[in-house]
Amino acid sequence: MFGRSYQLLPQRDSSSQKIPGLFVNSHSFSQPSYHKGLSFDYIPNISANDFTDASQGWVSWICNLIVIFLVYICTFIAFPVTGWFVLKTVPNYQRVVVFRLGRVCPPKGPGVVLVLPLIDQWQKVDLRTRAFNIPPCQVITRDGGVLLVGADIQFRIWNPVMSVVSVQDLNASTRMTAQNALTHSLSKKTVREIQTERLKLEEYLGMDINEMTHPWGLEVDRVELTFGSLLKAPEEGQAAPLTTPASLPSAPRLEGLTDSIQQLAMHFLSHSGSSHPKQEDSLTLMNELSSEAEVAVVTPGSVEELLSGVQMILSETLVQQVRACFQFEISTADGQQRQYYLDLTQGSGAAGSGFLCREPDVTLSISDCDLVDMFQGRLRPFAAYTSGKLKVQGDIKTAMKLEELIKQLKK
Repeated sequence: MFGRSYQLLPQRDSSSQKIPGLFVNSHSFSQPSYHKGLSFDYIPNISANDFTDASQGWVSWICNLIVIFLVYICTFIAFPVTGWFVLKTVPNYQRVVVFRLGRVCPPKGPGVVLVLPLIDQWQKVDLRTRAFNIPPCQVITRDGGVLLVGADIQFRIWNPVMSVVSVQDLNASTRMTAQNALTHSLSKKTVREIQTERLKLEEYLGMDINEMTHPWGLEVDRVELTFGSLLKAPEEGQAAPLTTPASLPSAPRLEGLTDSIQQLAMHFLSHSGSSHPKQEDSLTLMNELSSEAEVAVVTPGSVEELLSGVQMILSETLVQQVRACFQFEISTADGQQRQYYLDLTQGSGAAGSGFLCREPDVTLSISDCDLVDMFQGRLRPFAAYTSGKLKVQGDIKTAMKLEELIKQLKK
């Protein structure tokens, strides 16, 4: 018994014909080096809108036709009664994925669709944009710092069949994938890079998440990072080395300064040297926190002041950028409800208290304090929406166009 050597278990026959799976290109699958997609064998190539099942034999095909034909006959004979069960109304923002005798069919809708009893299993898929929030989590950066970083993510389903067939729990899988991509991407950056390259990181993070969730029929539209407190300062020994730009041969010597001040000084020197290479510039260090505080002092502190400020910046350029009208339902601290409107559809726009003469594109419900914070820049519209402070009735993408107004108001 102990003299016999172990033998490998019988492996899959490499000479047998393989069929590409759900997300596989037929041309790349035929290459000898291809090794992906084997777990989706004998499933139609849904990504190419090909729902033919090559694994079905002719006997099974004939039996399926007979069963489907009999169900159709019985349905039409008892149609006044069965009509209440087999006819489904599907709105424009939904699709119905049908499994007929266990085999997936092309998506149905919008409108009135026919679902056969006994042999059809169906599931509705919502195509509208959804949003979720990644709570702030600790990220260990490349220079040894510990930072609290979260994210607000908008996504939508572009292929309803793939979202049902390829993943069991789409929301949980997307949330876990986004959180893993967030921590993995930011762990390769320093604290300074994370704080200064926010827009670039949001774009790259959206691309990374899309690359992983695209086979699920899901697409991420927007990623917005939310930064918390710095739990641990970066270690000076692990910080990136300071290099003097080649365009600044006569840069002042900064050996006497600390590493953080040196990096900040060289940042200003590099920008000034690239824009004015022949001009002798002097280094001026500015405190960004104090400048932001000064801006916050001159910003409006009440809804009435905010309304007057909005009326002053209304223009045809802003109307062309937004092209929507908004109705605001503001709740005050004493429990009163106030109505304000913002019409950016024609002319130079209009804003005031009361109701619109037409049906608004979006109705927003928010408290007066949160509204002032949002227009002052302390609260982002998307973060207010995901946290429940801002309630939106209408298209969320149209509501997010208010950021253009907030940018103009800051200027």
